[in-house]
Amino acid sequence: MRIADDQLKKFILDSNLVTKADISSAEKVATEEKRTLAEALIAGGYLTEDDMRRVESYVLGIPFVSLKDIKIEFEILSLIPEPVARTHNIIAFKKNEFTLEVAMLDTADLPAIDFIKKKVGLKILPRLTDTESMRGALRQYQKNLKDEFGDIIMRDASALKIVAEADGEEASEADLKKMAEDLPVVRIVDTLLRHAIIQGASDIHIEPMENEVLVRYRIDGILNDAMKLPKIAAGTIVARLKVLSNLKLDQKRLPQDGRFKMEMDGQKVAFRVSMLPVYFGEKVVMRLLRENRTGFSLEGIGFHGSTLERIHKATRATTGIILVTGPTGSGKSTTLYTVLDLLNTPEVNISTVEDPIEYQMARVNQTQVKPDIGFTFAAGLRSLMRQDPDIIMVGEIRDQETASLAINAALTGHLVLATVHTNSSSGTVARLIDMGIESFLLVSTLRVAIGQRLVRKLADDKIGYVLSKAERDELANHVNMDLVLNTLKEEKIVKDDATWNDITFYHPKEKGQTEDGYVGRMGIHEVLEMSPTIKDMVMAHKTGDEIEIQARKEGMLTMMEDGIYKAARGLTSIEEVLRVISE
Repeated sequence: MRIADDQLKKFILDSNLVTKADISSAEKVATEEKRTLAEALIAGGYLTEDDMRRVESYVLGIPFVSLKDIKIEFEILSLIPEPVARTHNIIAFKKNEFTLEVAMLDTADLPAIDFIKKKVGLKILPRLTDTESMRGALRQYQKNLKDEFGDIIMRDASALKIVAEADGEEASEADLKKMAEDLPVVRIVDTLLRHAIIQGASDIHIEPMENEVLVRYRIDGILNDAMKLPKIAAGTIVARLKVLSNLKLDQKRLPQDGRFKMEMDGQKVAFRVSMLPVYFGEKVVMRLLRENRTGFSLEGIGFHGSTLERIHKATRATTGIILVTGPTGSGKSTTLYTVLDLLNTPEVNISTVEDPIEYQMARVNQTQVKPDIGFTFAAGLRSLMRQDPDIIMVGEIRDQETASLAINAALTGHLVLATVHTNSSSGTVARLIDMGIESFLLVSTLRVAIGQRLVRKLADDKIGYVLSKAERDELANHVNMDLVLNTLKEEKIVKDDATWNDITFYHPKEKGQTEDGYVGRMGIHEVLEMSPTIKDMVMAHKTGDEIEIQARKEGMLTMMEDGIYKAARGLTSIEEVLRVISE
């Protein structure tokens, strides 16, 4: 439910919150920019967002609550999963037999209210709150989870110790299996995995040390210490994870790889498990792969303007190769799956050969390679060619044989999507030629090469500033600042007469809404299109640097320039872009 502009104007004038002249100015902006009066008043600085919420509360008759310094019971707080709470800015804070009171920043968010009503089966009573209350309440999720985990460890550590002391010099497989199914270790591992999912971790590291076991989570690309467990817990936790992954319990001297799944709050998560013998035991690293993730769009993962158009142009072709390049963990698979999702129509047959299958997609025939039995990317690709495909995705081009087969598939009337490990889009050409691909075949098939990295997104409580001349000059040594500014103007992000002095950049606010001022990640990209000039340069065996210079002349934004563009939009910070590009 929203307040009509006329109703809002009357109330604000009656209460003398804003002058009549300022209201007139805001109305003019609202008409020109097709905004509501409320949005124009906030954008013009006449009222803050929290002021407007208090007005809404009064006019609409919705109670306003402040949650500052209020400790919410974990049983009530956890009725709304943390990802939902953060995405929709909604917190459960009071409950009785029939109703659940929720504090929101936007009571018109009906899908969120409907989701919670279905989940808890109670009548939902929405209340408006302020931004500071919301930040404080969201921080309570992390504290409560850590408290909960600590309680479980303290409660169950003694039971683990008894099992371990009874464990002779070398436990048999049957003994290890019995240990792994003991209730304390089951609870510890389950909570550890649940905590990682709620925190949005992409990887879990369990590292045995001399006197303790260190657990670390990789969140938004950064590895953080999550907790330290008693040393005595190491063997039983590893045994439990081996049981879940169907690995050999008594094999401790060789590396092992496995996989298992769990479901939480309707979300299926696959865990890819790697065990490695180290000095103090076995180190476990688990990659979390969230399944059935749909609804991705190229715009949603960070593509825009000319970079977006170049990819759409490549996907409209029925033959050729689209390559995505970058280091491990740079979001290559997500980009490929997003492109596949666009191409996934009833008229085409799509087949993939992957290692591993990260997302499951309807109507796509996905094949997992198994190198230990000789089923490699090359063998899988060779078999796929006999399956009448229209579109083929190759998880990774690692060698000459796979590269040659991908090129031949593109030459014989197929659209091929693949990843390759290089540092930039222009370096992709040199990498494939190093693999032994003839340059004339490459220029005939390669449509675009997409280079990418992932940067962390700023939380809402970011701190604004304007670049000084010295800072602009320093950035100009690495990026074409004029091109970035023109891109912002072309995409109507800033006004046509804007200068860098008119554009606000942001720093993260540490210890604010989040621990480090960031939440989630997005891509920064460069898209190299094989223009006639670049094809000639490839045929003339020009270097990757020379190809990049030409691509920039043809309007390609480099990854760093795309990062500065996104920093200028307030999506990330310049420090974060420089950190990622320099790694």
